[in-house]
Formats: sequence, structure tokens, C-alpha cells
Amino acid sequence: MTSPDFSALLESLFNLQRFGIKLGLEHTFRLLDFIGNPQDDLTMIHVAGTNGKGSTCAMIARILYASGRNVGLYTSPHLIRFNERIRVNGYPIPDKKIITFMKKVDRVVQEIESTFFETATAMAFDYFKEQKVDVAVIETGLGGRLDSTNVIKPEVTLISHISMDHMDILGKDIEKIANEKAGIIKNNVPLIISKQTPKVKNILLKKAKQERAPVTELGPISNISVTTSGTSFQYKNNQYFTPLIGNHQALNAGLAIECIKQFEPQLQNHMINYGLKKVCWPARIQQLDDRLYYDVAHNEAGLDIFLKTIRNIFMDVPIIGLFCLKGDKEFNSIAKNLSGKFSKLFVTTDQNRLLLSTDKLSKKLLFFGITNEPVNSVSSGVYQMKELIKDAGVGIIFGSHFIAEEVYSEFEISFDSGII
Repeated sequence: MTSPDFSALLESLFNLQRFGIKLGLEHTFRLLDFIGNPQDDLTMIHVAGTNGKGSTCAMIARILYASGRNVGLYTSPHLIRFNERIRVNGYPIPDKKIITFMKKVDRVVQEIESTFFETATAMAFDYFKEQKVDVAVIETGLGGRLDSTNVIKPEVTLISHISMDHMDILGKDIEKIANEKAGIIKNNVPLIISKQTPKVKNILLKKAKQERAPVTELGPISNISVTTSGTSFQYKNNQYFTPLIGNHQALNAGLAIECIKQFEPQLQNHMINYGLKKVCWPARIQQLDDRLYYDVAHNEAGLDIFLKTIRNIFMDVPIIGLFCLKGDKEFNSIAKNLSGKFSKLFVTTDQNRLLLSTDKLSKKLLFFGITNEPVNSVSSGVYQMKELIKDAGVGIIFGSHFIAEEVYSEFEISFDSGII
């Protein structure tokens, strides 16, 4: 049970969101300096990109854990509890550690007006140092160049596939977004990049050349086979399997494999494969029930991949969707991905009203010619989906992290133990 002390301190942490998103490193450096610069004592791997970076981080962390390493993992956002963002060997940071940290930094956080993400990042580094992790895998929060995590000096940097997202903050075109993501490339630090468009690839290679960073590009991945059990594929003459579903997860796994080869070249291939087989990363084409899946895809590229994956697995059956979305997304491009894909599409919002209202989302979809049916809750939508797919079809819940608690509550799924 959550203590009143923890609830109050967690609320004060979330309240830091009132300071908004500040792209810049000054406050992060000041906060880290106040707590003794724990990042300077950590061995780290840094991962940026648009889609797939969280899955890639989870794979890297799981492989390293399988090899006997003490592994920290910092990702965002969380699905249900803040603690999920900061993990050691898969286990979330305990409440008492969050309490201790927030009490320690409260004065300076208020003084310099640290944001929520700046404070969370400092907390992660502080906890990883205390836990004496052998390696910490760090996912960028937003962008790269001015992201709070970009204060670190990693052993390896990775950039997953870059596409359009957070355009209001990172820039209105792919070149600007790529330049922001390229900001994690460091002097003489090996860089591994996933498949990119020619424009994006040129930007990353140019930045790497400026920084004298050795570059490894993801090689060809072949014999990909995707089923409801996971994804098998061949990379550099070796066969691999991950329970994560989709062609894109084979690419993410390839990126993770290249990272391990760079970071831990002596690690034998059977151990890499063992780690990949054990990875778990919820809400990424996650099977909740028979023929019912949940995915947090919320931008154009992510939705395209998700819907194509579902259709490739379930080729000739009706698709029933339950959709919700945050209000800051580029709706016209998202709508194109949804058009003509569903036998029935329900729309809803979250119980905390952080997403577009059901009425607004429904009207936006109708404007683009997408027929939909509003439902008053996730629970109601799930009930109706189950009824419709009883005889034939597949149901998908998608569009946001913000409904995760409602989704998992509906299916009585818990993951308080390790995720990776």
C-alpha cells in the first residue's frame, strides 16, 4: 500500500511538470552537481530515436543481465507507476528511495525550477550509482541534443529509426528532428544507427564525422518470421528469436545485438540469444487475451508499423479497434494510417482526461472520413470488442500510454516484478 508520505512526494514530483519542457542542460548539470555528479561514476549506453528506442533499451538491458551484469535501465514514459522508469535488473526503484531522493533535492529543485524529467533523470543516476550498477542503459526522453540525459559520457550511442514526432518541440521537418536526435553523438564514442531514410542517414553520418565517432550501420536482417508468439530472424549468419512481435522488433533486436558486440565483444552468441528470448516490454503489440492486443503507438510511423503487423498476422479477419490519442499529435498524417483499416473503430478517452475528449476525437476522425463509434470508457470499449471478436476477428487497443492502467486493470495484468 502506498504511504501518505510517498504519495505527497510523488505528487510534488509530478507537479514539477508545471515548469514545462525545458530543452537545455543547464538545470540538469546544476542538479547533478548538487548531488555529487553520480553520472561521472557510471558506465552507460545512450539510446535515441523516434520509434523502437524503448524496446531496444529493454533488449540491451536483458542481454547484459543474462550475462551476469548488474544493469540499470532508465526509460520513459511509465505505464502505471513512476517507479517503472528507473530499474535495476528489471526491478523498479522502491518508494523509499524516491522519498529519500526527493527530500534530499527539494530545496535546489525549487530554487532552480527543475522540471519533472530533469529531476527524474538525476534520480535515476543517483540510484544507479548507489546500486553500483555495472552498466546503465539510458533512453532519451525527447530529442537528444538538449535532452536531460545528454549530460552523460556513454561507452556506446545508438540511434533507432527516426521519423516525425514532437514536431512542436523538435522541428517541423525531418532534417530538424534528425539534427536534434544526432545531438547525442559524442567525440570518439562509437555510434550504431538503425535503418534510416537517406536524408536522415546523411545528417547522422555528417555529425559522426565531425565528432570522429566510429559508425556501425545495422546490416541486412533476413528470414524474418512473425507470429503471435514472437519474431524469429537471421542476422549475420546467426538465428535469433524475441517474444516481441513484428518486423520492426527484428530491426530493434539487430541494433541491440550490434550494441552488445561493441560493448561486450567477448559475449558469446548463445548468451545474446538467451537474453533476447527472455525480454519483456509491455504495451508493444502485447497480447492481452485471445486475439486481443495493446500497443502504445501514437505517431504516424508507429501506427503504420503496428497496423501492418496486425494485418500480416491476421490476414483475412475483421479488425476491431479501440483508439484514443493525445491532443498534440499531427492528426492528418495519423488519420491516413487509420483510413479503411477497421471493420469497427471505437474511440474513447482516459479516466484522468489527459487525452483528447471522446467527442473531439470522434469528430476529428469523422472530418477525415473515418467512421467511428464513441464509447464512454476503456472498459466499455473492451467489453464491446470482446463481443464482436467472439466468432471471428482481432481486437486492438492503441494510441496512448495514458490508458495503460485502465487496460491492465481490465485484464487483471500486473508487472510489479522485473519487466526486462
